[in-house]
Amino acid sequence: MNPNPFNEPAAQPPIEVEGTRLGDRSRAAAGLKAVQKSMAIGLGEMGALRTARMLLKVNQKNGFDCQSCAWPTPDGSRNVAEFCENGAKAVADEATTKRIMPEFFREHSIADLARKSDHWLGKQGRLTHPMLLRADASHYEPVGWHEAFQRVADELKALPSPDEAAFYTSGRTSNEAAFLYQLFVRAYGTNNLPDCSNMCHESSGSALAPMIGIGKGCVTLEDFEKADAIFIVGQNPGTNHPRMLSSLQAAKRRGARIVSINPLPEVGSSHFKNPQDLKNPFNLPGLLFGEGTRIADLWLPVRINGDMAAFQGIMKEMLAEDDRNPGKVFDQAFIREFTGGYEELMTQLRSVSWAEILMSSGLTREQIRAAANIALGSKSIIACWAMGLTQHRNAVGTIQEVVNFLLLGGHIGRPGAGPCPVRGHSNVQGDRTMGIYEKPSKAFLDALAREFAFNPPRHPGHDVVDTIKAMHAGEIKVFFAMGGNFVSATPDTDFTATALRRCRLTAHVATKLNRSHLITGRTALILPCLGRTEVDRQSGGDQFVTVEDSMGVISSSRGSLEPASEHLLSEPAIVAGLARATLGSKSPVDWEALIGNYDRIRNHIERVIPGFDQFNDRIKAEPFYLPNGPRDRRIFNTPTGRAMFTVHTIPAETLEPGRFIMMTIRSHDQFNTTIYGLDDRYRGVYHGRRVVFMNPEDVAELGLVQGQLVDLTSHFRGEERVAPRFMVAPYSIPRRCTATYFPEANVLVPVDSVAEISNTPTSKSVVITVKPSVDLPDALAALRAELAEISA
Repeated sequence: MNPNPFNEPAAQPPIEVEGTRLGDRSRAAAGLKAVQKSMAIGLGEMGALRTARMLLKVNQKNGFDCQSCAWPTPDGSRNVAEFCENGAKAVADEATTKRIMPEFFREHSIADLARKSDHWLGKQGRLTHPMLLRADASHYEPVGWHEAFQRVADELKALPSPDEAAFYTSGRTSNEAAFLYQLFVRAYGTNNLPDCSNMCHESSGSALAPMIGIGKGCVTLEDFEKADAIFIVGQNPGTNHPRMLSSLQAAKRRGARIVSINPLPEVGSSHFKNPQDLKNPFNLPGLLFGEGTRIADLWLPVRINGDMAAFQGIMKEMLAEDDRNPGKVFDQAFIREFTGGYEELMTQLRSVSWAEILMSSGLTREQIRAAANIALGSKSIIACWAMGLTQHRNAVGTIQEVVNFLLLGGHIGRPGAGPCPVRGHSNVQGDRTMGIYEKPSKAFLDALAREFAFNPPRHPGHDVVDTIKAMHAGEIKVFFAMGGNFVSATPDTDFTATALRRCRLTAHVATKLNRSHLITGRTALILPCLGRTEVDRQSGGDQFVTVEDSMGVISSSRGSLEPASEHLLSEPAIVAGLARATLGSKSPVDWEALIGNYDRIRNHIERVIPGFDQFNDRIKAEPFYLPNGPRDRRIFNTPTGRAMFTVHTIPAETLEPGRFIMMTIRSHDQFNTTIYGLDDRYRGVYHGRRVVFMNPEDVAELGLVQGQLVDLTSHFRGEERVAPRFMVAPYSIPRRCTATYFPEANVLVPVDSVAEISNTPTSKSVVITVKPSVDLPDALAALRAELAEISA
């Protein structure tokens, strides 16, 4: 087990299993139950009038962008209710009428709060005042903004090198705030800009850029209306991107074929009841009484990390068909004109054995052939993916196999086709576009230097994993987070907590209390900011911000609620205040002027970042698309000027007897690390989160039973990490595969276990063993006896 010998506040969530039960699972995603849940949480957090006002504003052109996922909204007319259940939860979570006042922190010590669950912490309400935790203090206390900025500035200026500080970014941060943030950080002198993308779609960018010349997807929402087939790989749209189900339903009703490749049979990929059908008398009976629209025509229950083998198998079947009908299967005209490396891929596909493919994928030849047949009968294919592909050691190679599959059919740069990595957080893609990246390009830095007349640092900075290691080694001494919940989002919870505690200062910009505010450096600050639902009032009037969704669309976001407290600042204002205090007269920027009117920030963005021509004029008229060479004109900005096929070897099977592969997943009652509730009705889990989904045959083989408590131990390079007391939940998952919720299971993810090239933590590929839990009183008695023996 991972001891805490100094009795510091717990970095792991408390162990809460009492009352957890396994029950019936939903048979269809969404439906009237989603409407009821949305209204219940809205009324409970916001009240009736506020709920109606906010839900009618979310994702509207004159409203605010949802704080949740990055799925796009329609270009033209939008539904009156343009949100999903989890979007409603996100809005209610931010627009709650509950408040955390300074008195709250006088009543609760850091140690007291650390004993509370993440769910409890998030339910206490909005932060209202800047708070300071002094060195060796047990309680936060209120502090003024001037002193807060000065404390951060003093610590930064005292560092021997700017590279001894790190500046994290959450995917909720707006384009304007992100641009100012990276500008300040680089003016200060470092590229240490880790962000949440390092833990999710970094593998996607690393895979796509060398193949097609851009690290983003190449489809629009309109393409879903024209696709013949849609492959959904390693993604659970029903929980993680629920509004995507409307696009999938429309595609199915039009005749598209949908293939789901995922270890778990997720209800959102099975059946969907669209609440929008309440408005349609022809569809209403199906919503009220039917089973819903069947989404997936085919589900491939691939083993965890068996996707590379699955796609090699699909392509091998297609190659066999091409051999039987030369020139009739692959798009040879596209391949000749636009690609390179085709022959090398063909050689590899001919050489890989079916035994290897079937062993690694966990699929049958018939299942793979069924998927290949759908591809063979389709002229336009979209492939979507998410964390189920990106968080493995071979993640980059697996994603490149998906792109190989698309390139063979010319499924890029034409209507209804292309790669579609579905981003998890609402502006994570926009933050990267704005320059939140530890390895910025020369072109970007040159443009920044021209615009602001300073020389930004040219050496690479640290990503998330390297930042954790550097803090742990004492090489980074100041950690500043623009949003997020770093300790709960990152791998190796106890290691990360130790790393943060070794900092001289940790500071977090936030709207709500979370566990990262309790795992602190010697001194700590909580800096409360405006939410997207709130009016952003500056000297030049009310401001709006912008975001970029998964498909490269830039949209505006305007809050309408009065701020939760008069003491809140906007994220751009916090960056400006910090920059003024840190850089002083040496700053190349008039921070005050930029904050007075965000149009000025956008003017700078226009001159620094390609694709933002006439930024202010365009965004005030309507949302717009950023240029995308492969999508728009089949232009591939690679060294060869062509889209490049890649060749990969299927990872060898190395799982020892008695061990399992574990992947971490979300419940339906959470978004990233925010826990809205304790139920996951889609998987039949109620009033609890410490469960481990296992194949029923594996449960029986280990002599376990449903509901039994077990301890999970991860194994990596001779190291062991333990997460105790998880409830066994038999589930339809491949043999020797398991799934658990994060952040509870993050403690099992080794910080050194990362994807090749992208350095993304392998949260979907953790080797574990499962053993019955020792009864806690017995364990304590044994520990006391052992300590007594040592003392004697």
